[in-house]
Amino acid sequence: MPRVLVLATTTGYQTRAFGEAAERLGVELVFATDRCHMIEDPWRDQAVPIRFYDEAAAVSAILSSLQTRPVDGILVVGDRPTVIGARVGEALGLPGHPPRAATAARSKLLTREHLRQARLPTPWFLTTPLGADPVDLSRAIQYPAVIKPLALSGSRGVMRADSPSTFVTAFERLRTLLRSPDVRAERSELHETALIEGFIPGREYAVEGLLHHGKLRPLAIFEKPDPLDGPFFEETIYIAPSTADPQRQTAIVETIAAAAHGLGLVHGPIHAECRVNDDGIFVLEVAARPIGGLCARALRFERDITISLEELLLRHALGEAPDGWQREARASGVMMIPIPRRGILRRVEGIAHAREVPDVEDIRITAKGDQLLVPLPEGASYLGFIFARSEQPQHVDRALREAHARLSFTIEPEIHLSAHATAMNQQLY
Repeated sequence: MPRVLVLATTTGYQTRAFGEAAERLGVELVFATDRCHMIEDPWRDQAVPIRFYDEAAAVSAILSSLQTRPVDGILVVGDRPTVIGARVGEALGLPGHPPRAATAARSKLLTREHLRQARLPTPWFLTTPLGADPVDLSRAIQYPAVIKPLALSGSRGVMRADSPSTFVTAFERLRTLLRSPDVRAERSELHETALIEGFIPGREYAVEGLLHHGKLRPLAIFEKPDPLDGPFFEETIYIAPSTADPQRQTAIVETIAAAAHGLGLVHGPIHAECRVNDDGIFVLEVAARPIGGLCARALRFERDITISLEELLLRHALGEAPDGWQREARASGVMMIPIPRRGILRRVEGIAHAREVPDVEDIRITAKGDQLLVPLPEGASYLGFIFARSEQPQHVDRALREAHARLSFTIEPEIHLSAHATAMNQQLY
């Protein structure tokens, strides 16, 4: 039985989907995750416990675990373990993205520098330490501007500023986020710096693709029908296929391929984002991993059979070329259900009614009851996902929006303990 190493977080949505695809293919999965190493296999997946912030130790632990039973391929799910996966692949002599390229793709600053060196359209940009004076910075930059962290994903911490006063507010907000306990727990030096760049207007697209020994095989071009103009950049709807004219689609794919080449990416999945306007195609990022969350469920591929994105990625990791596989003929899409406000989720109503909307395939609420919901730019998750398929992209768009409109969320304000109550709790426990 062929074996594939999968590097992922313990909370990743795609783990189960990869397990189902592996079972269909007769493939054994070997996991390396950030699970607790103090408890004996708490997730019962026999995963190798690694710490994403200690790359050298993680690579050593994985290689040691594979000495007696090697693997035939590697897949990385999520941004944080991309460099670890690249280093393991290089050590094992397996095809994949080089570590330097994965490092460049992981950092928004290195991505900007590589794209500029590749002579691709790039906004002005600069970096600043978190300890800088935002007032001084606000007087020295052009507007509108965007401030963002170097390594957080999912638009977390990304904010637009149209004036010096809004820039100062955004800078302080980003500084607070990057110094929060959950971000500091990542122990990344990238979180000590902020990136400031010019705002890029235009229509935004996402490209899902597979690099096969240096050649990009585009799998889907997603349209993002909602304008993403700020002040925050919460993604909601992805729809494929794109309705852009063929010439523009070709130009998008060619630009993404040039960006991937400029970063040094060679072999494996990529997920890219770009903005298109009259000045050209501006690549925002080319991540060395597949699309995240449950969004992959919006993609199916056909040849003699119909398969999921996860199955296609496993086949590729085991050496199969992606040639011949085509995205299904029908339009498909996903809505990442946004968090409307901060608070405690008590209940979700209207799910059955929303599922009755024509063309809606499924609704998955991933947030848990009594969970604290945090919207962007501080938040790092969604309420859930809505999936739809139809003959035309506009029908998918309409179905997603109507289903979302039928859902209602009861979110209660947080209860903040007084200083006295907090002290009493500490004495009790």
